[in-house]
Amino acid sequence: MATPHNSAEIGDIAERVLLPGDPLRAKFIAENFLSDVKKYNEIRNVYGFTGKYKNIPVTVQATGMGIPSFSIYVHELIHVYGAKKLIRVGTCGGMHEKLKLRDVVIAQGTSTDSSIVRQVFGGAISFSLLADYELLSKAVENAKKLNIPVKVGNVFCTDYFYNDYCRENGIFSSNGLTLDQKMIQHGILAVEMESAALYMLAAAANVQGLALFTVSDHLGRGEESPAEEREKDFNEMIKIALETVIE
Repeated sequence: MATPHNSAEIGDIAERVLLPGDPLRAKFIAENFLSDVKKYNEIRNVYGFTGKYKNIPVTVQATGMGIPSFSIYVHELIHVYGAKKLIRVGTCGGMHEKLKLRDVVIAQGTSTDSSIVRQVFGGAISFSLLADYELLSKAVENAKKLNIPVKVGNVFCTDYFYNDYCRENGIFSSNGLTLDQKMIQHGILAVEMESAALYMLAAAANVQGLALFTVSDHLGRGEESPAEEREKDFNEMIKIALETVIE
């Protein structure tokens, strides 16, 4: 059954799904890590592929950028196509000083300035957006087996890519720190734009969700990776995700 955003039929999409934002990264993952690959979607050029990793069916579905686009694809993957294990594989901006370019970050939890949580719970509670523990623990174990160092912790999921409103408007926390500094003080490692939606949608549907990121730039040091590298060269994260999603 196709949707307005996805031309897949039931059975085209596996229960195990990797979720890059960039359609070209989805294509790269499918062509370089999977066998017996079938492209099932190219509506809006948001590519989806299903193939096999170690003889286990795995889908790679691009989602676009940000919570609204991401939520459309993930909602349909779960509720129309039956996805059960979903791992976001994307890039993030390093915030904490202990991060460097190309480090792999596993989001144990996510904080957000998006209204997604407030809308769901009507402001009654502050719902904690957490990774599925089983996927999280397996990802850490697989990283160790692959000898890939990872940083595990809280990330900040924002609706703003170009976010100068706090600095320009002089919004500070009570002890005189900027908002970024306050988040870093509380252990937030990096900033990205999709994990809150994944953890909310997965929790609501009782399926497994996990977000992995590669540090593509660092906000504090002004460092950044070129676009081609982001598309094709963040393979350590992909290896961890694939080993984890098939277990």
